[in-house]
Amino acid sequence: MWWPRGIRPTAYQRRRYQWLHLFAFVRPSDGDSSFLISPVLGTAAMNIALAQFSRYANPNGDKIIVLLVDRAGWHITPSLTLPDNIRLFPLPPYTPELQPCECAWPPLREPLANRPIETLDHLEAILIERCRYFMKYRSKLKQYVGHQWAVEAEERVGRN
Repeated sequence: MWWPRGIRPTAYQRRRYQWLHLFAFVRPSDGDSSFLISPVLGTAAMNIALAQFSRYANPNGDKIIVLLVDRAGWHITPSLTLPDNIRLFPLPPYTPELQPCECAWPPLREPLANRPIETLDHLEAILIERCRYFMKYRSKLKQYVGHQWAVEAEERVGRN
């Protein structure tokens, strides 16, 4: 909320929480991305997101995909069911700057700023539109996630 300096704003609100969660997978070298919007967050949702991403990024199942993940409980739990072609690489604790996808959150949330969201369906429609935009215009997302070290690491490993 924008308000003149020195004047305390009056903000009427209704405290009621409902959530949507966005799983994002982005390749730093070119901005290619895959997203999953979920009403829940946890191991079961992560399993679904990984399976969907595996089919999207490697439909033939002939490549090994290395995913950088933070240490959220549902990212590193032993009960996670990994597709055969995905390997998780947990980053050191408290290092969000090493997670390329971390920089994607501000531009993904940008259309939500300073506007009321009436329903979860409304929120979902906005998120879908934004995700589709970044899937279509990959170079726009690459601006945020294309850290030079990540691109160089990917080139060293090779994209075969």
